[in-house]
Amino acid sequence: MKLRPIVSAAMFALLPLISVQAAEPQEIAKMAKQGQYAQALERADKFLAANPKDAQVRFQKGLILAEMNRTPEAIKVFTALSEEYPELPEPYNNLAVLYASQNQYDKARQALEMAIQTHPSYAVAHENLGDIYAKLASQAYDKALQLDKGNNNANTKLALIRDLFSRTGKVLPSAAPLSAPAPAVAAKPAVPAPAVVAKPTPAPAPAPVPAPVAAPAVINKPAEKPATASTPESKPEPAKPAEPERQTKTDDAVADDVLRAVNSWAQAWSDRKVGAYLDYYGKSFRPPNGEPRNKWEDARRDRISRAKRIDVGILQPQVRLESADRAVVSFTQRYSSDALKSTTGKTLVLNKTGGRWQIVEERLGR
Repeated sequence: MKLRPIVSAAMFALLPLISVQAAEPQEIAKMAKQGQYAQALERADKFLAANPKDAQVRFQKGLILAEMNRTPEAIKVFTALSEEYPELPEPYNNLAVLYASQNQYDKARQALEMAIQTHPSYAVAHENLGDIYAKLASQAYDKALQLDKGNNNANTKLALIRDLFSRTGKVLPSAAPLSAPAPAVAAKPAVPAPAVVAKPTPAPAPAPVPAPVAAPAVINKPAEKPATASTPESKPEPAKPAEPERQTKTDDAVADDVLRAVNSWAQAWSDRKVGAYLDYYGKSFRPPNGEPRNKWEDARRDRISRAKRIDVGILQPQVRLESADRAVVSFTQRYSSDALKSTTGKTLVLNKTGGRWQIVEERLGR
């Protein structure tokens, strides 16, 4: 039962490529692929001394350290990447591989669950999680047999698991092997090649959906009778107040308000107005990675303030109203800055409090 690390070019389709020198990361990867780990590590350290935020070379360094059996150092590298880029599943996956190599299966399970939380369709993480569960199950069955040697059920199940993985030739645990990524030269890469990205033309904000005009309230008014000498002119009955449901906004109008709030949130982020950006998060909001709210806000302030340029585009938004005061918005988020460029699915849950729509939940994936 062998966990699958991320080692191919597919990993770099999602990893933020922020190299300022495109050739150097490729040379480091080439040396590592040839087994020149010590030289590749030395070159990576030299490059990172001048470019400490380069995510691609940092990831390569983690893989090199793993190949050199310097597992604690490799874990430190991937842990830092997972903290700085929690939206990426690959660092979590490779953390799980390294934890499994140390027989820390519970930590490996948690890391894989985080990978799946960020990208539910991430097949590698699902397969690896299945392997971890199988290993934990084999340990449990083995323990049951130690306590009761006559437990035929446990013996049968343990034999099935061992037979399954003896057929596939997998053995758990396994450290992450190294393979150099292919340069991003495809005609239509998922993300740009490892170079400083040019500022893209911001996507136009989605056109607001016009709200249908509510039908006017119907007033019951009797037909007027012609005035006669003997019959005084009939007076109409007082108008009845408009029905309450016709005074409320239609669903389309509410969805329009929600979209305006989401676009304003993205604009505050793009303008690097940290206070306005954080103000779009309600009091009940909890960071998706489980860290304390104050630490999450400090991290967001630091990252947004350090960026020289930020562009956030909201593409193909869809609004689902759960009630008049609660909405779920899913969309494709296009993020670009001087240090990072990515396109990911995102879902926001908003509550209306005090007349304002505020974010109470934020997660990756549509």
